[in-house]
Amino acid sequence: MAGLINDEDITSVRDRAKIEDVIGSYVALRNAGGGSLKGLCPFHDEKTPSFQVTPSRGFFYCFGCGEGGDVITFMQKIDNLSFAEAVERLADRVGIQLRYTEDSGHRPEPGLRMRLMEAHRQAAEFFAEQLSGPEALAGRQFLAERGFDRESAERFGVGFAPRAGRALKQHLQGRGFRDAELVAGGLIREGGYDFFRGRLLWPIRDSGKQVVGFGARRIFDDDRIPAKYINTPETALYKKSQVLYGLDLARQQIGKKSQAVIVEGYTDVMAAHVSGVDTAVASCGTAFGDDHARLLQRLMGNHDAFHGEVIFTFDGDAAGQAAALKVFSGDQNFIAQTYVAVEPTGLDPCDLRLQHGEAAVRELVARRVPLYRFVMNNVLSQYDLDRVDGRLSALRAAAPLVASIRDTGLVGGYARELAGLLGMDPEEVRHEVMRAASKTSRTTSRAAPSDQQEPVSQDRPAKDLPRLPEPRDRLLATERETAKLLVQAPHLFRPGWDGLSVADFTHPAYAAVFTSAEKALAQQETGDWIHRLAAAAEHDQIRTLIASLAVEPLPIQGEVEARFVVAHSSGLQLLTVMRQISELKSRLQRTNPVEAATKYNQMFSELVVLEARRKELQNRSLGALD
Repeated sequence: MAGLINDEDITSVRDRAKIEDVIGSYVALRNAGGGSLKGLCPFHDEKTPSFQVTPSRGFFYCFGCGEGGDVITFMQKIDNLSFAEAVERLADRVGIQLRYTEDSGHRPEPGLRMRLMEAHRQAAEFFAEQLSGPEALAGRQFLAERGFDRESAERFGVGFAPRAGRALKQHLQGRGFRDAELVAGGLIREGGYDFFRGRLLWPIRDSGKQVVGFGARRIFDDDRIPAKYINTPETALYKKSQVLYGLDLARQQIGKKSQAVIVEGYTDVMAAHVSGVDTAVASCGTAFGDDHARLLQRLMGNHDAFHGEVIFTFDGDAAGQAAALKVFSGDQNFIAQTYVAVEPTGLDPCDLRLQHGEAAVRELVARRVPLYRFVMNNVLSQYDLDRVDGRLSALRAAAPLVASIRDTGLVGGYARELAGLLGMDPEEVRHEVMRAASKTSRTTSRAAPSDQQEPVSQDRPAKDLPRLPEPRDRLLATERETAKLLVQAPHLFRPGWDGLSVADFTHPAYAAVFTSAEKALAQQETGDWIHRLAAAAEHDQIRTLIASLAVEPLPIQGEVEARFVVAHSSGLQLLTVMRQISELKSRLQRTNPVEAATKYNQMFSELVVLEARRKELQNRSLGALD
């Protein structure tokens, strides 16, 4: 693995990759005045533009769905990339050769990623051209037998690898690629022969539609490699646990519909898309795993913990049941609800389309059942429900399944459903489910007593993170405008942030922005202030809030002046003092001046000081606006 990307190179990528150009290649932007651009948000459906880009600050924010960040964040969200992958993608775009630390003992050759991406693009074109040649007749017959015509092959970029051992190598060498590059990309083997020979090929693209590898199907009986399917080996571009075939075609629809259909093979993906199931993807040469789950989770979004669905297509046989149980064990990786679409006859989507038409594929997905119910039915089928002891054993086996359902509002209904399946008293079943839930809770508590102290990550959001404030909340208007000034004009504050403290912010999210500003200033680092501020924030929610504050216009015309900052900082402190005065007056009313004379006099003295402070702040705030 490569080491960390050099910090200076990350900064260069941010500077060179103009956010308006990058986002403009995905979203139609128009001038919104004040140096900002607007467009329809690519992360949720909307008819009125609420997606705003501020090029001068290098940030975007959607006031409809709350997504926001810089150009790297945008690439991460739009193409479901990790931070490093997003930086590498942008570096390729603007022609920056990234430098890496040597912590891992391996430093990639500068510019290698760009060369590999170009080699794969040209290889995909070469393979696609070969499919029309006489040698590829068996490949065309394979596709035709499965109901795919030439148009479908072109749509999915299906190609053919010539049986000659060095055809691709010679083709790419003629275009300036070196053997070392082709070996590094998994296109040729160490001995100089092509990695794929005499096979039907599907290009595997990332969500940005860049070819990163290939999947190959055996079509000749004398193929030296007995495996029916082989894939590109692990390379700098291709990580099988992090790619999904068809994601380039399904990405936008998965985001819009909050649905992903997981099928098993390349032709299944083709059949699903041709049939109108445009959210279908497949894992490439490996089982569906945690990284795949996180990839889909990022794509579907996490604004609503129970919105959206991941649908697995399994056969109804023992292998399909085993696969469902395996998925169930990792179901906590999904934010969406998880379903199973089972074809009782054992047909996969490709054969189902071939034998019963495209409508049958759509119906397969429409007949989906909750994963837990599919698993529960299989569990119950293992017991003799005609016997009392069999029903009791089945209940004890199925109760933990019901108790593990994430949407606790559904547990009661599913417990009643289980009672109906078992023919048992609903109250007895409910009690067993509650006991199973309690047992699971105690086990989890013993296993991880310090969960609440674990650091927050993108993949494990904390339960106690502050909710983002409503931008139009009038009671928080002064806090929001002051927080915007902290983000947009920190240089206009006098030392000590003009007397502000974290206690002046009543909303925890705005308080966290102020804390981040204090931390970023104390670090005395160079570089763009807003990125330093975001880096100092502890949680992703606060980084998103900072992005929104960076692009949201201030309620003034022209340049921000220091007096505008003084008016808001003083106004916010004035609100704090007024709260303190109100609280102190309340305490004075509850205190007997005779029985607690000392305490009463002390509070009265404090009130006098606060009233003087109130007048001072009031005069300063009003004077700044004159």
